[in-house]
Amino acid sequence: MNAIVKVTNEGHLDLPPEIRSQLKAGDEYRAIVKVDGIVLEKIFKPPVDLDAFLQELEELEIDPSQPALQEISEIVKEVRQELWSD
Repeated sequence: MNAIVKVTNEGHLDLPPEIRSQLKAGDEYRAIVKVDGIVLEKIFKPPVDLDAFLQELEELEIDPSQPALQEISEIVKEVRQELWSD
């Protein structure tokens, strides 16, 4: 799509409706200045804040019903023996 974007006397961009309809409040764009113009590139943010997630993960209490590593190893050994014996 090609559209004309005008700069107002105040230095604001006057976007045509077909472009404005594609923008959402809070979206952020990176302005890349080139010799012959400016390119706007949308900044995509991950849906999850990794730092916040890792902080929440650290704050979780240990699940008492969670099997210990030794118990998991024993279960794996038993299942392997059952599979290999058939």
